[in-house]
Amino acid sequence: MLSRVLGLARDVVVASYFGASGSADAFFVAFKIPNFLRRLFAEGAFSQAFVPVLSEYRSQRDLKAVQQLVNYVAGTLGSVLIAITVLAVVGAPMLTAMFAPGFYMGDTAKFELAAEMLRITFPYLLLISLTAFAGAVLNSYERFAIPAFTPVLLNISLICSAIFLSPLFDPPVLALAWGVMIAGVVQLVFQLPFMARIHLLPRPAWGWKDEGVRRILKLMVPALFGVSVTQINLLLDTVLASFLQTGSVSWLYYSDRLAELPLGVFGIAIATVILPSLSRKHAERTGEQFSSTLNWAMQMVMLIGIPAAVALFVLAEPMLITLFHYGALTERDVMMASMSLRAYSCGLLAFMLIKVLATGYFSRQDTKTPVKIGIQAAVANMVFNLILIGPLAHVGLAAATAMSAFLNAGLLLHGLLKSGVFSWAAGWWSQLLRMLIANLLMGITIFWLMAPGAEWLQMGLWQRIGEMSLLVVTGVLVYVVVMIVCGLRVRHLRHG
Repeated sequence: MLSRVLGLARDVVVASYFGASGSADAFFVAFKIPNFLRRLFAEGAFSQAFVPVLSEYRSQRDLKAVQQLVNYVAGTLGSVLIAITVLAVVGAPMLTAMFAPGFYMGDTAKFELAAEMLRITFPYLLLISLTAFAGAVLNSYERFAIPAFTPVLLNISLICSAIFLSPLFDPPVLALAWGVMIAGVVQLVFQLPFMARIHLLPRPAWGWKDEGVRRILKLMVPALFGVSVTQINLLLDTVLASFLQTGSVSWLYYSDRLAELPLGVFGIAIATVILPSLSRKHAERTGEQFSSTLNWAMQMVMLIGIPAAVALFVLAEPMLITLFHYGALTERDVMMASMSLRAYSCGLLAFMLIKVLATGYFSRQDTKTPVKIGIQAAVANMVFNLILIGPLAHVGLAAATAMSAFLNAGLLLHGLLKSGVFSWAAGWWSQLLRMLIANLLMGITIFWLMAPGAEWLQMGLWQRIGEMSLLVVTGVLVYVVVMIVCGLRVRHLRHG
């Protein structure tokens, strides 16, 4: 929660200093490329392949074997990432042209600035991937707080860079690129003492032929695509948005960041916590408990995800005005970003469910099935993009991502049901009916209380904060009271 709130503060500062300008577009592309690869390699495929194998080593072998696996993985992962980083820094213009072809074809200055910043930001992939490796080890040993806190350091670094370093650079946006690099170093160093406490501080060694490393690689290669389809879809949005009018990349970025707030706070958190648990239950062959854990996780996601999506849809414009309409961000930017935020909010529940449902496969060391599903969703996303970008511009890109996310989540759920590892627990329909009634009444209430967008633009900072706080608190109270009246009890929220 702290990480995501500070991430929001970071985006407020960036919006205030750089708005939705061409330089902001260039930074978001330069940051998105290593950040996308981080989610693909580190948080996504690597963690989902590494944690089940490490959990198996922990439950079936001694500490020496676990330490050896950690050493080999650290050395092999680090060596591969160093090679990738060197190639990317040398070939930064080619990468920029690949991920933002619209810059290359239509705006030389923006293209050159993006390529220059990419050279600075790309080493972040190496640093943050090793940070994610350390976090995966800590998560496997139930040390969840430290990896969860670590992203706070990135946000602090970028906020300080925008405020204190930007006056020292020409153009000022270069300060953000250096802030990314600094954050990568700080995040990695921060986690090392905590690995030492559990006696698993790595002594990197090349282990390409090690049996454990080979198993992780075998699981990781297909998972590279399967777990990160959402991120691939968002990156495709950036590629296509680079052909649209200046500001489109930034509008999608700001709206995506707001949509990612509940996803990061709850969806990813729940998925992170249940992965080691599901891996152990699968290793111990306790199928009923495996299904029960997935049922609980899905119910928690829906309990939080549906009202979050409703609130983002109804309050899109007031939220963006309250958070970002200061300094360089214009009224038009707010209006354009609010449209794509509403489109993203329609897919929020699916984004969250994907995170949880995918663990049902990865915990069983099945990475091939999500790949097949991911390919179908990615192809569908591109088709939706091409259909919708013409009439809806950047909003069509966000809508296509939401639609393909529901396809992805639906196919993942169907596969778990078909394989027999998951079955619906008793009370699902009554729980869903409660949620629908509560969300309908909550949405009507906050829509009725909400002032028009023009009035929000005239409000001062503290009035905006007060009005938004009143709407959020009222919405939460209506939702909780209706859920309780409809029969929700504390025991329904407990697992086990």
